[in-house]
Amino acid sequence: QVQLVESGGGLVQAGGSLRLSCAASGRTFSNYAMGWFRQAPGKEREFVAAISWSGRRTYYEDSVKGRFTISRDIAKNTVYLQMNSLKPEDTAVYHCAADSRPYRTNYYASSPAEYGGWGQGTQVTVSS
Repeated sequence: QVQLVESGGGLVQAGGSLRLSCAASGRTFSNYAMGWFRQAPGKEREFVAAISWSGRRTYYEDSVKGRFTISRDIAKNTVYLQMNSLKPEDTAVYHCAADSRPYRTNYYASSPAEYGGWGQGTQVTVSS
């Protein structure tokens, strides 16, 4: 089982940037695809971005393409979400998640059901 701890959230003005970090321990981090999801008050959990276990493929929700970048540092057992040009509608609790199985590439990266480990979340608030 993998344990995930998010950090880096905070309050920023529209147009600003934040870099979220997700530190992993337990399972072999490099063998699992990783994803970021967010949940705003009164809304369902929403897919944001994902990166394959190999790091060769990334996936983004349409509204964040060109603004957010997901990456991973295997040596540090950490996945990042660089968030630029932030908008008020990006306000949410952001969670990182690990795929339920290792070495998987043929999966629905945008589906929460595909992930087996979740962090506690970090709050991102974007003011206008």
